[in-house]
Amino acid sequence: MFVAGVLLFAAGSLAGGLATTSWWLIGSRVVQGAGGAIVAPTALSLIADTFKEGAARTRALGIYAGAAGGGGAVGLILGGLITNYFSWRWVLFVNVPIALLLAVAAPRVLAASEGRSGRLDLPGAISVTAGMTLLVYGLSRVATHAWTDALTVQTLGAGAALLVLFLIVELRSKQPLMPLTLFANRNRSGAFALRMVAGSGTFAVLFFLTQIAQNVLGYSPLKAGFAFLPLGIGVVITAQVTSRVIGRIGPRAPIMLGALAIAGGLLWLSQITDHATYVSDMLGPLVILSIGFGLVFFPTTLVAVSGAARHESGLASAVLNVSQQLGGSIGLAVLGTVAANVTKNQLLNIRPTHELISQAVTAGFTTAFGIGTIIALAGFALAALVIRVPAPRPAEVALPEAA
Repeated sequence: MFVAGVLLFAAGSLAGGLATTSWWLIGSRVVQGAGGAIVAPTALSLIADTFKEGAARTRALGIYAGAAGGGGAVGLILGGLITNYFSWRWVLFVNVPIALLLAVAAPRVLAASEGRSGRLDLPGAISVTAGMTLLVYGLSRVATHAWTDALTVQTLGAGAALLVLFLIVELRSKQPLMPLTLFANRNRSGAFALRMVAGSGTFAVLFFLTQIAQNVLGYSPLKAGFAFLPLGIGVVITAQVTSRVIGRIGPRAPIMLGALAIAGGLLWLSQITDHATYVSDMLGPLVILSIGFGLVFFPTTLVAVSGAARHESGLASAVLNVSQQLGGSIGLAVLGTVAANVTKNQLLNIRPTHELISQAVTAGFTTAFGIGTIIALAGFALAALVIRVPAPRPAEVALPEAA
């Protein structure tokens, strides 16, 4: 499954790089997303087969969490370099040789694993995919149309109905796509919710700060990419440090501290003005956010898979990754809508100048960061009230079986 996901991701990247229409590009990105959705959870599962239980496995998971958490920032840097010196198409093309090399190397360095029989819960897969797609589209549409717009209401209503249908299908299915019993464990459910919170913060920071760097600070795509270097480095370092001490302090304290750090970073960003500078207004928040994300990503992974039955551990890691992606998609749709509406309202009934537009755009972003702060504080409260995992011994740290 891991190799299949890598090859699917490569195919989507190649098709996207060759795209000549927007729909072709969007379809290719869907294929990319499907490949990534396969790779992420199976990569976690493969760690269980490659590393023995104990300190080595914990360190491996810390590396995985650091790479996953810092990947977005590193991607912005590499994307800026490639776009600046080549073309946006090569941002997609560059994935192909890397994926092919990985697909060839994986069977040679990774142990084979035993698969499990079963059939795909197609009704569940279709209903949840369509439901989430309509929900995100409807929320995004509010940025340019009113909440009472007929198509917006219909889209949101249809999305909600399909998600309810998904729950009904899962309750009745003999082989559900997502067994709802997986959420019976309060710690695991809390970890899923916290990754949604972290995902919304990550996506918002990467998107909004990219806009601020280029449209307010006047950075080129290359310079804007390098502006995120502290975020990527900080996440990797924090995840590594956390993986070395979590066996003594447990996951609850790092998660709570991480949520507070994310709230602090977003609160700082909510004070940005159109006269902001990188050193005084962006660097500090990026460092604080990197610590927060690093403190949340690794411990929530441990909590999500801890105590899961062997046949459910791979599914737990998959739901964890989906939670982060959904949190990012929904969070960005909501916060983007808020930012767009604030900007639009500030420009009503005035003759816009470059300065006024810059002020209005910045006001929209800072309002979104303020709401993000509240979401992060809710994550802190959630961690304090829900997570009840005692400090584990290194030998107790478990990871999912290989898919």
